[in-house]
Amino acid sequence: MAVKTQPIAQTASPSIARTKPRPPDPLWWLSAPLLLFLLVPLIALVVRTDPTMLLSNLREPEVLQAIRLSLVTSGIATGLTILLGTPVAVLLAKRKLPFQKAIDTLIDLPTVLPPSVAGVALLIAFGRRGLIGATLDDWGISIAFTQTAVIIAQLFVACPFYIKAAAIGFAGIDTDIKEAAALDGGNRWDIFRHVTVPLSWSALVSGAVMTWARALGEFGATIIFAGNFPGRTQTMPLAIYLGFEMDLSVALTLSVILVFCSFLVLLLVKGLLQRENGENPVRSIL
Repeated sequence: MAVKTQPIAQTASPSIARTKPRPPDPLWWLSAPLLLFLLVPLIALVVRTDPTMLLSNLREPEVLQAIRLSLVTSGIATGLTILLGTPVAVLLAKRKLPFQKAIDTLIDLPTVLPPSVAGVALLIAFGRRGLIGATLDDWGISIAFTQTAVIIAQLFVACPFYIKAAAIGFAGIDTDIKEAAALDGGNRWDIFRHVTVPLSWSALVSGAVMTWARALGEFGATIIFAGNFPGRTQTMPLAIYLGFEMDLSVALTLSVILVFCSFLVLLLVKGLLQRENGENPVRSIL
């Protein structure tokens, strides 16, 4: 008896099968206008700057003084923010805190104040005839229109970035871990140093970098409270303002330096944090 066999259907191998190209995400088209709006001015700034002119201006004493002063004052302001702002961040991280909304609003206020208002407020507080400055002046201490004023202005406008980032990092730590450390005999300082700080390290680094970048670019409060004196209180943003009126090439040089410095630092920190944690837990901050 003959057995009829049916032909076996041949199926294409998955590796051979052709896949249809996926259409581009419509969000790219919707996002393009704003992305181009952010990118084009930066490209124009770089294209407009001649490398020869850039190197030539970097040898100018005024430019070197502005760069040095900006790096020193922003570094000091960031260090003071970490030193003075960490206790505030720990306080804000607590679940139940009296007047928490008021304190949180006070921390956020410098970020939304116009820089000129911040400068006037600092001048009225610490100027020679200010609320506190008058007493300091009687003791022979003058703050306004000095490098100390530059640091205070940077500290005032930039410290919220670190405090809010650190508070988010501290609040995200599981309380069970702290309680376990306490049961093992750790005191508050030991728990903070060996548990809290390591677990919130990425948030602390992110906040510190944002604070430094904001302090480096501070302009409005500084020019009102500290003035624009070359070699004494003239930071890079202030030198750009003066150079725009007197020598555009100097303004372009310092602008390019600020853009590249800020971009590279943020890019490196983002990559470092992503490598350590897999994914940055504070993407909303950076």
